[in-house]
Amino acid sequence: MDGPITRQTVLHSPACERNRGPILAMLQDWLPEGARVLEIGSGSGHHAAFFCGQIPGLAWQPSEREGALAPLRAQLVALSTTPRAPQAQLLPPIPLDVTEAGQWPYRGFDAVFTANTCHIMPTLALAQLLAGAARVLVPGGLLLLYGPFHDGGMHTAASNVTFEEHLRSLDPAMGVRDALALQDQAAALGLQPLADVAMPANNRTLIFQHRARQGSRRQP
Repeated sequence: MDGPITRQTVLHSPACERNRGPILAMLQDWLPEGARVLEIGSGSGHHAAFFCGQIPGLAWQPSEREGALAPLRAQLVALSTTPRAPQAQLLPPIPLDVTEAGQWPYRGFDAVFTANTCHIMPTLALAQLLAGAARVLVPGGLLLLYGPFHDGGMHTAASNVTFEEHLRSLDPAMGVRDALALQDQAAALGLQPLADVAMPANNRTLIFQHRARQGSRRQP
């Protein structure tokens, strides 16, 4: 069991600070009012705190693997003084390893969001992320995958080629993922590819919708 959490200095996350504005704009375009969102791999918690400070009525559920959960909890305590948008809720983080089916929460989420995790997950874990998201989303709910992707091996920028080489030097199981393959895998699980949103720094957000109720989300 984790020990008591005490207030500490907020740790900075330069990557989150760089991409949070464009991601916020994308979420504002796509999330329904009062959305309940499950974030996979919340990391430093900066995204969770920032979005809850900007989107009224948002209920944001952070999550992390067991080994990273205590630091996330402590960081969210440090971020607890961040102003919240009206009726926004930043929920206590939960343990979630996407490969452990028993750790996934009950269904009822309007969206599942994850940023910069697809390229560090093994291929099998990424398939389990898609399957888990399909289970917990409400009909018409959205899966939003943010990060670098390629299309059948064709990269959108030379920097992503270099980034993939770096990832594979660290662990051959990591790498920039194929958006086309992800779309096929997601469709087989009942997640209809809905949009492919270009983001700064050669990133993209792949958006999928639970097939049970299509066409219920506004396209920007």
